[in-house]
Amino acid sequence: MIDPIAIAIGPLKIHWYGIIMGLAFFLGTYLARYNSKRSGIDPDHVLNMVVLIIPAAIVCARLYYVTFEWQQYKDNPLDIFAVWQGGLAIHGGLIGGVLAGAWYIRKHKLPFLRLADIFMPSVILGQAIGRWGNFINQEAHGGPVSAEFMEKFPAFIREQMFIGGQYYHPTFLYESMWNLVVFAILMLMLYRFKKFDGQVLFSYMILYSIGRFFIEGMRTDSLLIADTLRVAQLVSLCLIAAGVILLLVFARKSKQAGHSQNSIE
Repeated sequence: MIDPIAIAIGPLKIHWYGIIMGLAFFLGTYLARYNSKRSGIDPDHVLNMVVLIIPAAIVCARLYYVTFEWQQYKDNPLDIFAVWQGGLAIHGGLIGGVLAGAWYIRKHKLPFLRLADIFMPSVILGQAIGRWGNFINQEAHGGPVSAEFMEKFPAFIREQMFIGGQYYHPTFLYESMWNLVVFAILMLMLYRFKKFDGQVLFSYMILYSIGRFFIEGMRTDSLLIADTLRVAQLVSLCLIAAGVILLLVFARKSKQAGHSQNSIE
């Protein structure tokens, strides 16, 4: 088992979870700055937005999780602040990040959809990296599996997924790998196949949510409504539907605008 504490200097303890999340934010910010330059957006806006987005995403991700797990925290409210122990809900983080980013964009009168397209590869890359924080904390795993099944995976994953004398599905790994696939698709779309602003954002909503829906069904620690309905699956279905509708609507508008331009010429 991997010690969740990476460095301990007296009372100061630095957790692997925090290091991994820090790496995710750093690489995501670097990539967003790079993409902004290629897209004609001042990269300073990216840094300014990140200063707002990161804390907003962390706070909302925690509040989202705590809201659905209140029974766990009501008797020990100080544990709400122990984010290094895990318990950050991605959908809550997305809500916080979008609200903070939208506020900045509106204030500075920037193109929302173009900036969203710039940020989405960074978001999915950060999610792919962040899942390894779940690995360290032995959370976000699936149900029990046999030792024979786990032989397919490297030794360090087998050992970390051996919890309480039982092997468990490394669903953190499945989602991380899926997110890397989505990252590659979004980057290719951004630089080779983008036809209109919002295309990368809407594609992210669809692709990430498809993977999350199926992987969530394997997990044992899902946030639930009425003890039966998995919140992440419900949100994923809503995002898929919204993404498909928006993608079709904006694709049609883009096509019509292209026909109008050709007619004028």
